[in-house]
Amino acid sequence: MLLIIGDVHGQFQVINEQIMHAETHCGCHVDAVIVLGDMGIFVDTLRRFFVDAKQRFMRPVYFVDGNHEEFSCFESLTEEYREFFTWLPRGRVTEICGRRFLSLGGACYMDALNSPCGSEILDHDIDLCLRNPSDTVDMIVTHDCPAGIGVPGTPGFEFYGTPGFARSQELVAHFRPCRWFFGHHHRWFHASIAGTDFHGLPESWKGFGLLDENMNYQRVENSVRLKPDGWLRRLLRFFAG
Repeated sequence: MLLIIGDVHGQFQVINEQIMHAETHCGCHVDAVIVLGDMGIFVDTLRRFFVDAKQRFMRPVYFVDGNHEEFSCFESLTEEYREFFTWLPRGRVTEICGRRFLSLGGACYMDALNSPCGSEILDHDIDLCLRNPSDTVDMIVTHDCPAGIGVPGTPGFEFYGTPGFARSQELVAHFRPCRWFFGHHHRWFHASIAGTDFHGLPESWKGFGLLDENMNYQRVENSVRLKPDGWLRRLLRFFAG
């Protein structure tokens, strides 16, 4: 069973809490976790969890990059901590639990204040995706949502326009994935369009999705208490209005 989870924002302990909830209350064994961006790859955050507290994830964790990561040293950090998690680079197809996932991190619809250089989805990233043969992908995992599927904008972010990134429909047409998962917009979402099921997930502490070996998907709402600090507290206050 795969556990699919939304933005973590450095609250790494939430991943383990949601794994425990899935195994204790949903009656399943979690084989691996996929994080849909905004993992929270920052020097201090990683050091506190993995070095100072010596904590570890209960199951293998894979993630795409979001728009809230320390991009100035992102690749060196993912290399330094590679024994604890696996980054899914943009445009790469990775087999996880017998299923082939195309990964595409980054975002288009974002808050400029907290989104550093390197977080944008570029034409080059889309071209990398399209180099993969059409029959090599089962599902797509991204941080931002594809355009034109009906994801509503976030109040206060109207000036960024309609959610969704450019050329995303080229990926749909090329791969025709059975499912596409994304985070970033901090809400549950589902739409079924032309044979593809699109699933949006909220922040990791509000719930997760479960994907079985037959690609059946289940939404699980489960709230986890946080002790946010620093910029995350400010971000949560912003969304709370």
